[in-house]
Amino acid sequence: MRERRAAPAKAEGAPGSGPRSGSVQSVERALSLLEALGEDEEGTRLTDLALRTGLSPSTVHRLLTTLEQRRFVQFDPSDGMWHMGRQAFAVGAAFVRQRNFVAPALPFLRRLRDQTRETANLGVADDGEMVCLTQVESREIMRAITRVGGRAPMVSSGMGKAILSTYSEADVAALVARHGLPRLTPRSLTGTAALAAELVRVRTHGYAVDDEEFVTGLRCVAAVVHDAQGEALCAISVSGLATRLTAERAAALGPLLRDTARDLTRALGGRAPDPADG
Repeated sequence: MRERRAAPAKAEGAPGSGPRSGSVQSVERALSLLEALGEDEEGTRLTDLALRTGLSPSTVHRLLTTLEQRRFVQFDPSDGMWHMGRQAFAVGAAFVRQRNFVAPALPFLRRLRDQTRETANLGVADDGEMVCLTQVESREIMRAITRVGGRAPMVSSGMGKAILSTYSEADVAALVARHGLPRLTPRSLTGTAALAAELVRVRTHGYAVDDEEFVTGLRCVAAVVHDAQGEALCAISVSGLATRLTAERAAALGPLLRDTARDLTRALGGRAPDPADG
């Protein structure tokens, strides 16, 4: 999954920003800086952060200095770059710890990685998007890498379509009405009829394929994991370069993803949904 850039913050004093206390505004600005820093693993310069967030360099410096004191960010004087700090990781890790299925899923992801030689991922749905919680990287030199915490539209990702296949038609329609069908690549599904037909295929075969719909040159095969109520808990996938993970190979790996998701469902105390539930 490719990470999504956060929307730029409003410029200081911009009309229409509404009355806000200075403390609340400072929190919003600090969070916008953390979101911007989280997009660049190589670090970001202060001037770039100012441009990206719409804040003045002096405001950015003041906020970064405060965040640095609390270890949410860190500054590398050798190249003048700002990076995420260890405290940001500690706080963010709490989100993963609350998902008590992540650790038990790792052996299944490692097995998938070894069986397919591709990167194995686990993600959850959040407000119309898939969020990658963890992954086990392929050992191949050329491989697909998903940034943990990275997001992708559900309608454009294998894991997202796997989970969407468990939704009712009304719920899918509501999600599309709210988030749309973005054209991210020439292969993205941009029509409701095409999406509906795709979800029928997913339900029939038990796995979903992202056929270069999110990133050109990357293909993904995914399946849904169910909870004790038979509802979608999360999804697992393998992703790789389209030149290696061809459409034919994706179809061949589909049953493996489906069966692994079924095994993980059982290991977590979940169950497959009853067809009578609709």
